Amino acid sequence: MPYKFTFDLSNVPRFFFTELATVSYQKGMHTAVLKTSMDIIKKFKIEEATGLNINDAVILLHDLMDMQAENMIERKKFLESKKRALLLPHCSRKYLDNRCKAVFDINIPSYICSHCSEDCLVSQADKIAKEKNYDVFVLPGGSCISKILNSASYEGVVGVACGEEVKMLRPLLNNMKMAGQAIPLIKNGCANTVFNIETLVKVL
Repeated sequence: MPYKFTFDLSNVPRFFFTELATVSYQKGMHTAVLKTSMDIIKKFKIEEATGLNINDAVILLHDLMDMQAENMIERKKFLESKKRALLLPHCSRKYLDNRCKAVFDINIPSYICSHCSEDCLVSQADKIAKEKNYDVFVLPGGSCISKILNSASYEGVVGVACGEEVKMLRPLLNNMKMAGQAIPLIKNGCANTVFNIETLVKVL
């Protein structure tokens, strides 16, 4: 959890993300749109909905816009990729104790989902991605990403993460000349993190 603050955007209207995509489309401009950021924060009452102070809200908003913009830039290259991987955060599992029947494979390293809970986000994402021929990895942390991506000839990767983690991953993907797409967490933390399944389906 690289952010020094926690957030929960699950109560924010879905139109908020459409607005973000519109602003992010103007890549090269979004880094200089502080006023636009403030307008969006006020329009969608982000401070009230999330409990974030204005400075943290601006950081989060800029990271989300940056993520959207990079997705658009990389989209064509990603769609042309053949072998793809999906990276999921283990903290999005429904349970983080022995109620979760996922098996941890230390050699990968990744959790292997056993689909023990139908309403588990990781279980749902794992099924959807595998139906689309993705290799799925449920990560215990970001340090194993390089090993995983180097383990096979992946051309494309989808990662579910917060904006800070995506920024940390970008140089690795650039060095590997790998097309990436990011799915933002809409609720962060060390457990019970949340991402939108509909967004994942669209990106996959």
